Amino acid sequence: MDLSESPVTHQESPATACAEPAPLVWEDPFRLDTLLTEEERMIRCTARAHCQDRLKPRAIEANRHSILHRETTTEMGDLGLLGQAAPEEHLCVGADCASCGHVAREVERVDCGYRSAMSVQGSLVMHPIFACGSEEQR
Repeated sequence: MDLSESPVTHQESPATACAEPAPLVWEDPFRLDTLLTEEERMIRCTARAHCQDRLKPRAIEANRHSILHRETTTEMGDLGLLGQAAPEEHLCVGADCASCGHVAREVERVDCGYRSAMSVQGSLVMHPIFACGSEEQR
């Protein structure tokens, strides 16, 4: 039985179904980058640059010497990486969930401890203040 008689419906033509697959890109194996908005890319790129340039050297030193660089968390806050989903009117980024995930991934690439601290700050600290706190607390 040839493909034209197959009861299975294919979205691809037989010619494209047998074509060589696209090469695997390790940085983005599922090609999710093509689905991002310009704002999501900008947030991800800002997080990546900060993590690679500032966080990574400090994380290596901190892990080797069992220390914590307090200024790292302050810088993450200044960049808007802490409490990213809180609205802009409260001096936060107001990022969507996808952007929050991309930022977490970039921090996780460098150090899971800082990613955990960032997540705790956003979910267990910032969210309750935003959801239940007074205007003064926000």
